[in-house]
Amino acid sequence: MILGPCGDCDLSPRAPVVPRIATAIILASGWRRRLIAFAAGTTGALAMAPFNFFPVFIIPMTVAVWLIDGCAETRQRPARPRLRLGLPVSAWRAFEVGWWWGFGYFVAGLWWLGAAFLVEADEYAWALPLGVAGLPAVLAVFPGLGFMMARLLWTPGAGRLFALAAGLSLTEWLRGHVLTGFPWNTFGMALGGNLVTAQLASIVGLYGLTVIAILIFSAPAVLGEKSEMQKKARRRLPSSIAAAFLAFCGIYGFGAWRLAHATSEPVAGVRLRIMQPNVPQDAKFRPENRAWILAHYLALSARAAGPDHLGLDAVTVLIWPESAFPFILSRDARALAEIGAVLPKDTVLVTGAARKEDGALTFAPGHAKYFNAIQVVASGGYILDSYDKVHLVPFGEYLPFQAVFDRLGLHQFVLIPGGFEAGSGQRLLVVPGLPPVAPLICYEAIFPGEAVPSGAATERPGLLLNVTNDAWFGTTTGPHQHFAQARLRAIEEGLPLIRAANTGISAIVDPYGRVMTELPLGAEGVLDGGLPQGIETPAFAKFPFTSAFFLWAAVLGLALAIRLRA
Repeated sequence: MILGPCGDCDLSPRAPVVPRIATAIILASGWRRRLIAFAAGTTGALAMAPFNFFPVFIIPMTVAVWLIDGCAETRQRPARPRLRLGLPVSAWRAFEVGWWWGFGYFVAGLWWLGAAFLVEADEYAWALPLGVAGLPAVLAVFPGLGFMMARLLWTPGAGRLFALAAGLSLTEWLRGHVLTGFPWNTFGMALGGNLVTAQLASIVGLYGLTVIAILIFSAPAVLGEKSEMQKKARRRLPSSIAAAFLAFCGIYGFGAWRLAHATSEPVAGVRLRIMQPNVPQDAKFRPENRAWILAHYLALSARAAGPDHLGLDAVTVLIWPESAFPFILSRDARALAEIGAVLPKDTVLVTGAARKEDGALTFAPGHAKYFNAIQVVASGGYILDSYDKVHLVPFGEYLPFQAVFDRLGLHQFVLIPGGFEAGSGQRLLVVPGLPPVAPLICYEAIFPGEAVPSGAATERPGLLLNVTNDAWFGTTTGPHQHFAQARLRAIEEGLPLIRAANTGISAIVDPYGRVMTELPLGAEGVLDGGLPQGIETPAFAKFPFTSAFFLWAAVLGLALAIRLRA
């Protein structure tokens, strides 16, 4: 087994192709090594939405194994003094190459964040590199730490696959929780983006899929082994590939079976209409557009969508997206009266809206607190219920270290004085005509295990309601990734997902993740449909993270056992 430069490495043209590639990667150093790591990481983005080409995930995971192989201390690489924290040089080498690998992955997967800096280019264009490269550089620390942990558990043969899975899956969990968390494009989405393989999330959740994805897609790395010292082990090498293939077949078979037996009966008496206005982001928050925006929303909501969909007469619940107005709806009696006059007697509106604690009508400076909210409006213009967003977007809705940035003259993207305040906690939203609603504003939908309020006294909701405004990111890959992650929450929780997005993707999704109807990105229109019934509570919803923890603990245990035995 090659753990670093050695006499068994064979780069001759007569050597098998895969071992030759593996040896070249293991022996690479300097900028070539960093470039290989960066390039391998970028290919991982093709496994995410909207491409969802999961076989390509073999490349970054397999190369990751060979890169960590090349971190070994050998005679050709004289041992240096051990670095701080008592860690060997090989661990720090693994951190460095893992950082470059992660940097490539996040740049390729999150480049679309730069679009937000161009909405008001005169003010934010200078910060474009911070979004395109700055955030990926920070996030890359997590796979760097994952590579480091894996290197500390590293052993020859298939044992190093367990080491990689233990290290990377742990740091992916940390990425989803540290400093409020950012679990965007978690590695498990390589399986979660495909409807069939995503069904396993009903048992293990996103982080369980992450452990499994790393194991399966890194297995081909054993084909790169070439060592005279491992002749006896060669007969066992195909078993790793076979085990990975059988595991994937089992996952696919389970998903196909679950979908074949899926039912999607509608809830009686519920008729939904989702309004997707497709208002450009640079026009959305301008106070001078108040009258136009409200008139556009009302006219579009009342539009006849076909011979069988004649306006709002048959609609029981009308849904508008996040941050719908450039004013404080709850303090604007005229706007509420206009909305109330359009709503039929038995129709309610559920809409995103900013909320302010005092009686001011506008986003005025002072000591007032602002909240990003979902509000329920009845016919006549009365607000029946409201939910305040709990999980705010750093730098988008609030600034960490606000006082420091205020002195520098910098502010968050949403021009609210002082930024939004976080809500007091998750709770169910009461909407007449609907079962209890689990509200999710914007990227609250990307956090597994947090889509439904917890607590013994909390009843199980009947649906997930996600209102969002992805207009910041135009028609890039970002909104597709956001939708894919929200859809996975429906599978994990066994609940239908109703999603209203300003520029798309708006959709009605059943508890199995099947899209019943949708409006594509960049379209204007209304979406009519029924509400699918929820299903029996899946294992993940009953015991969030339990299965994923046992999976990770088993992988870690195997890696440690093999390491100790070696």
